[in-house]
Amino acid sequence: MKFYISASGIKRVTVSNDVAGGGGSGGMKGKGTTAPSGRRLSQRTVFPVVLMLGIVLPCLFLRVAFIVLESAAICSSSLECMGWRFFGGSDSFPNLREELTKALVEAGVDDKDGGAWMESSPASFKDLVEDVTSNKQDMKAFAFKTKAMMVKMERKIQSARRRESIYWHLASHGVPKGLHCLCLKLAEEYAVNAIARSRLPSPEFVNRLTSSSFHHIVLLTDNVLATSVVISSAVKNSANPEKLVFHIVTDKKTYTPMHAWFAVSPIRSAVVEVKGLHQYDWSHKVNVGVSEMLRIHRLIWNHSYNNFQEEDFEFEEGNGRNLAVLSPSCLSLMNHLRIYLPELFPDLSKIVFLDDDVVVQHDLSSLWEINLHGKVVGAVVDSWCGRECCPGRKYKDYFNFTNPVIASSTLDYGRCGWLYGMNVFDLMAWRKTNITAAYHQWLKLVSIPSIDSVNTWLLEMHDIAFPIILVIGTEEEQSTLRIRNSNALISRSLPSSALPSLNSGLALWRPGALPPALIAFEGHVHPIDPSWHLSGLGYQLSPAPPQILQAAAVLHFSGPAKPWLEIGFPEVRSIWNRHVNLSNEFIRKCRITG
Repeated sequence: MKFYISASGIKRVTVSNDVAGGGGSGGMKGKGTTAPSGRRLSQRTVFPVVLMLGIVLPCLFLRVAFIVLESAAICSSSLECMGWRFFGGSDSFPNLREELTKALVEAGVDDKDGGAWMESSPASFKDLVEDVTSNKQDMKAFAFKTKAMMVKMERKIQSARRRESIYWHLASHGVPKGLHCLCLKLAEEYAVNAIARSRLPSPEFVNRLTSSSFHHIVLLTDNVLATSVVISSAVKNSANPEKLVFHIVTDKKTYTPMHAWFAVSPIRSAVVEVKGLHQYDWSHKVNVGVSEMLRIHRLIWNHSYNNFQEEDFEFEEGNGRNLAVLSPSCLSLMNHLRIYLPELFPDLSKIVFLDDDVVVQHDLSSLWEINLHGKVVGAVVDSWCGRECCPGRKYKDYFNFTNPVIASSTLDYGRCGWLYGMNVFDLMAWRKTNITAAYHQWLKLVSIPSIDSVNTWLLEMHDIAFPIILVIGTEEEQSTLRIRNSNALISRSLPSSALPSLNSGLALWRPGALPPALIAFEGHVHPIDPSWHLSGLGYQLSPAPPQILQAAAVLHFSGPAKPWLEIGFPEVRSIWNRHVNLSNEFIRKCRITG
């Protein structure tokens, strides 16, 4: 048999059988010449056949593969199943979907049986498939193993998220290399440069420090860079910056770099005073009170931190607020000193207090014009998102309502706590109250050892205008001991059996300066418009819509993700960075970038 191809191209194939003696062997036929017995396959005949095979063969392959895989867990032999299922499809078998659904529902309800598979659960989906196909297990076994595998994976994910949150909070304790460098460079400048040691403010502006005709802003801080951002943003957005007087109170170690910064780079349009705690001549009573306050706050922090370490957070959700114990502010002296504002500024009558982790976006002059109606503090209580949500946290997030002292008080479990960090304080009204004394009395309650001490504490509270009075003891004692405050009888009785719980008074509230302040300032808070203070920028990317973010007068980076840390959120960190003076010599030397 021979093939003949025409000279004009591959258009026709001629197949012929040579006849013995006919035409010689291997001779080429002429164009259009074929052997009598030859057969011709035209393009029109071959193309449809090839096309049909190209369509049918892949479908056939997929069908066979599907049957083999589907029957692996049901039939003992794939060929046996294919033999009678090839054309019948999956309808000849029990409904796999119904069986699988039933098995999964049963596995989800029967946790006891599902737990038995936990130890032997596959590590991956591939292992699961191999296990089920090789052992030919039924649907129930498959469902339980799938459940066990998914539960283990979910727990691993939750554990990883928990560790991430813990590391995130721990990162807030760090001092960036640039900030550490800045303090060292400024301290060196203070030592070698007389200008850095020049008086703040200049003698011609000293009279403004106590004048009530100026707007006084107070900061308690040990962060030089953050303080510069607060003052720079406030001056930049002020309608009358020449009326602003900034009072900076810092600790002894930060005093020299803080003083050097504002002496070398003075704020021309405002007055800045820098004062260290070592420069105050406080009475012995105040010094003892401050020391006792710090000691008790440290006890509360240690108690909460030890409980935090002992609790198993491996698979728990919703415990994010417990991580607040890791916040550096819980033990910060500067954070707790705000309860002593009247003692820090005895000559001032009305001030605006700002935390060092804020940015001022609008003019603050209207704050000094707010009528507090005899209240001590003006603070944001309501939220921009309506009555159902809080600007910060609720009382249940600050106080331990399982403790008899808190449970029997007049504190409202679901009430919103007012925001600390941007407040208007009427110091004259404060001095007429016993707020600071009440604050200290509640700190003393933390470590009450006996019922006699409780009664002594109650008697001490007699002269303090305070809405919460407790009575602890037997029924006879309760009937004879009733304490009245200046307003009305507001007593709560507790049985003697509650006394052991009082020994764990360290768990009355979560660590921090705000919980005892919420109690001490009870009845002395005047709500101000929510647009004055937007907090929470250190907890999440954006706590409010863009229009609310722009309208807020003060943005507060409360939370661990401070804008000067690498963990700060870039979306809102840029708002803070724009007020960093990148052209400053010390900023450039320490390679601090916006």
